[in-house]
Amino acid sequence: MKEALALPSAARALLAEKLVESLEFDVEEILQMLWTDKAKKRRDEVRSGAVPTIPGEEALARVRQILE
Repeated sequence: MKEALALPSAARALLAEKLVESLEFDVEEILQMLWTDKAKKRRDEVRSGAVPTIPGEEALARVRQILE
């Protein structure tokens, strides 16, 4: 850390940018995993009949009505 702090400002800025990019990659993986888990849970709820489903056209009509 001492070596990084001793770098010139431009080099520290570039290093900081690269470190943040590496964190964003990790966050994206975590978010992807969470969304996948959620999607599988919803799929299982639909398959088991725990949640009601509606035809696609009806769903789109509802969305259009809300947006009007």
